[in-house]
Amino acid sequence: MNWIHRASQTLKLESEAIAGLIDRLDESFVQVGELILNLHGRVIISGIGKSAIIAQKLVATFNSTGTPAVFMHAADAIHGDLGLIQQNDVVICISKSGNSPEIKALTPVIKSMGIPIIALVGNRNSHLAQQANWVLDSTVSKEACPLDLAPTSSTAAQMALGDALATCLMEARGFEAKDFAQMHPGGALGKRLFTRLVDLVQEGRAPQVSPDATMAQIVLEMSAGRCGATAVIDNGNILGVITDGDLRRHLERNQKAEEVKARDIMNDKPKQMAGKSLAVSAFQLMEQHSISQVIVNDGDVYLGIVHLHDILREGIF
Repeated sequence: MNWIHRASQTLKLESEAIAGLIDRLDESFVQVGELILNLHGRVIISGIGKSAIIAQKLVATFNSTGTPAVFMHAADAIHGDLGLIQQNDVVICISKSGNSPEIKALTPVIKSMGIPIIALVGNRNSHLAQQANWVLDSTVSKEACPLDLAPTSSTAAQMALGDALATCLMEARGFEAKDFAQMHPGGALGKRLFTRLVDLVQEGRAPQVSPDATMAQIVLEMSAGRCGATAVIDNGNILGVITDGDLRRHLERNQKAEEVKARDIMNDKPKQMAGKSLAVSAFQLMEQHSISQVIVNDGDVYLGIVHLHDILREGIF
């Protein structure tokens, strides 16, 4: 058994099957895209066997990219689930052969309901292709299975053609990253696009000292704030920031700690960002300047400090 050779052959055959779809894209694909783009209902995607699994994946892709879709198993459909189809819907039937008993039983009923049928099928001469209003040709010459039996190249082609339709619809709708994030608010992308710095400023995490604060006062305030830094505030104005690195560097210079004031060791040009700024922007700023904290403000009002660890803890990256 040559594992690498077998795997290489599988990937080669499946990639060739997908590449072969390009030459079979025709006006039907355009018409299907425009139909779904202007649809007032939902896209019902159905199949049997492995094609049903592909249908479920495509439903998930459509839903997450702005096209409402519902999965309907072909076998269940002819045993009562046809009730989920509504008048303004369209049905995509996925099948390699287009001649399975369930598909043959399903298509006439859908047509009698006045619902358009899109066939994503690997046999243009099949029952499904003949019954459909539009045909998306997913024909493959050979399965990647060594016996040329198990659906492999054919399911890869079905998936790729469905993904192509979904991505075209995304572009046609002007679907953007912020729209995608709304569909995935719990994921890392959603957090990157929605989490603001003000959301990360924890209660009690607004450490601050006066310009005349002593070293002891600075250390105590930094410890209480638990973010390795403190702002230097005078009459509500942000004058600077002191980090634990600033403290170490000044102590290394053998300065007498009792003589040091906050104004002597602060960075008077601290990196500041508005509370409404995205956390991902703060992360990029920290990375660019090799810092671990950023001061968060609301205009002239000091809100607190956000540490790099606060952003990482949110799972944004």
